[in-house]
Amino acid sequence: MAPMYNPAHPGLVLREYIPERMTVTEAAKRLGVTRPTLSTVLNGRADISTDMALRLSLALGTSAEFWLHMQTAYDLSRARKKRLPKVKKIAA
Repeated sequence: MAPMYNPAHPGLVLREYIPERMTVTEAAKRLGVTRPTLSTVLNGRADISTDMALRLSLALGTSAEFWLHMQTAYDLSRARKKRLPKVKKIAA
């Protein structure tokens, strides 16, 4: 099992990429999404979708994989903290 750590929600990291002087409304316009859509991501209430990852890669000069890997790490960290039902091996 992988070591336990608490990766940040990608929305919190995304906050660091948006210039302080830029409003959420302006950033949303540049990404081609609504303000509420971007706001829910920035506040950790929505996941980074593949569509959003592509938009972010174009707007910020990052890769879509960067955002999706961050989302996956966050999701796995949360899932590992939940109690799973009993699972039996399918193959040896």
